[in-house]
Amino acid sequence: MDYLGRDIKKLGFGLMRLPQKDGKIDIEQTKQMADMFISKGFTYFDTAYVYGENGESEKAMREAVVERYPREMLQLASKLPVWCCKTKEDMKKVFETSLNRTGAEYFDFYLQHSLDREKLKKLDELGAWEFVSELKKQGYVKHMGFSFHDTADVLDEILTKHPEQEFVQLQINYNDWESDTVQSRKCYETARKHGKPVIIMEPVRGGSLAVLTPEIQKIFKALHPDMSIASWAIRFAASLDGVITVLSGMSDIEQMQDNISYMEEFTPLGDQERKAVAKAAEILKNTPTVPCTGCKYCVDGCPMKISIPDIFSAYNKLKVYGNKEFTKKQYDENTAEKGKASDCIECGQCESVCPQHINIIETLKEASEAFDN
Repeated sequence: MDYLGRDIKKLGFGLMRLPQKDGKIDIEQTKQMADMFISKGFTYFDTAYVYGENGESEKAMREAVVERYPREMLQLASKLPVWCCKTKEDMKKVFETSLNRTGAEYFDFYLQHSLDREKLKKLDELGAWEFVSELKKQGYVKHMGFSFHDTADVLDEILTKHPEQEFVQLQINYNDWESDTVQSRKCYETARKHGKPVIIMEPVRGGSLAVLTPEIQKIFKALHPDMSIASWAIRFAASLDGVITVLSGMSDIEQMQDNISYMEEFTPLGDQERKAVAKAAEILKNTPTVPCTGCKYCVDGCPMKISIPDIFSAYNKLKVYGNKEFTKKQYDENTAEKGKASDCIECGQCESVCPQHINIIETLKEASEAFDN
């Protein structure tokens, strides 16, 4: 099939979650990871104006990649955040800053960043679509597109109005494939209906699909005992038609080594493997969770200032994915300046206003057992 980016290898290096050392990007480890990546024939690097404090991600692209390899062998991507701009002059400054930080000279792929229905108004007001089109005419951008976080009908609206957009970056993974909110499948099918190739982000769902419950691990290990759990998520995404590349936000050399091990000579999922992934997705979908909708009625009157919905969100992820390290980090972040689950004094105020009639007191005890001990 002939489409934009068909010759790019199906693993892209996302520079949003780079290795850290002393609170900053570990540039030496990042260089080693870039060397390993490029030595195996991979060439796509993705960053953004807003990644990292003071643009550290874009600077890391320059130091670890651009200054060390011929520009023509790389595909470099960055993004325009319209929420950081009030005027056309602001957009120009943002783009020039990204160009200077990365040292890229031009971007192979340049994206309107994180579009949804609300941001569309801002793009139209600023003339952002026309701004990037002009950059393309001037040679500063080779291919223009956008990353997207909304429903399929909004995506259809954008692509109908803007057929000049050459590609779409979508959140696609097997857990969100049939999601009513993320709508991975519907968005993918909409992009393909408009003839647009797709770059995939969040294939491992921020790391949550890298460590799963023993029941799901058993399904995957029965077919490939030596392959990582994360490999199933990335291969699922890369097996779709019309995919330019699948971005993985690799945070250390071990993750890079693992991804390369099965993506260097990528093989799409076979029938048995597809059935295994579908079974895993079904188990995830049917895992019992706390039916919290995040309305926060319970929060306002809590004397201990416990952010109950945030705690339940972390607890639900633990129940579904079984990833203690990942969910404990979320729990700690959401209780750092607020009450912990163990701080509950069982006053019952929260339960009296909960529209879902959740047994909040007992569920907080369960969450405390999981995270506070």
